[in-house]
Amino acid sequence: MCACIIVLLALLSACGTTKVQPGYYRVQSGDTLTQIARKQGTSVSNLVRWNGLSNSNAIEVGQMLRVQAPGGQATTSASGKVRSKPAASSPRTSSSSAKRRTAPPGAISLVWPAQGKVTRGYDGGGSNGIVISNSSGTPVVAAAGGTVAYSGSGLRGYGHLVIVKHNASFLSIYAHNSKLLVKEGQSVKQGQKIAEMGNSDSKQVGLYFELRYDGQAVDPAGNLPPK
Repeated sequence: MCACIIVLLALLSACGTTKVQPGYYRVQSGDTLTQIARKQGTSVSNLVRWNGLSNSNAIEVGQMLRVQAPGGQATTSASGKVRSKPAASSPRTSSSSAKRRTAPPGAISLVWPAQGKVTRGYDGGGSNGIVISNSSGTPVVAAAGGTVAYSGSGLRGYGHLVIVKHNASFLSIYAHNSKLLVKEGQSVKQGQKIAEMGNSDSKQVGLYFELRYDGQAVDPAGNLPPK
């Protein structure tokens, strides 16, 4: 494994992911919802319903999916038959495991990383970030000042990716770009253009933006200005 991928994996694991709790599955590179459903012995429709997914094809690497029914809910098997899941065998996790996580108010002040329409929001469960859609080539800027911790395409699922480390607690992720304009180790200012929007490793043009605080993905809405 090349050094760039090792660095990226370290940033996205040691600095960025939460523990997978019983009844949940973290999306891995190359996964599809159909493959996950097959592995977990359930159906795609169940996964879509349990995770509030608007598009069965729109899952992200690192995304946490509920793969077992909440206690007492009926499930649909892969064959299409409906069966009830006994409460005793349901996972201990509750909807609180998919609770929105936020950074302390005022801990960091962000600017919008790109102009466009937010077509997917953060929900703390099915989506750990937001997707901003616009045309290919739309400028992508640093949401806050910092140092470029990664710039490359070393991990499938993110496309052309930039990670900016803002301080000891915060980093931000900018994925699926068409062009990268910064290098690792480079200092960037808030609002500085770092990439151009694209659809690398994605079916649609759009920027996937994620904010992480103390290693966990948090809802960036509280730190972004009103649109």
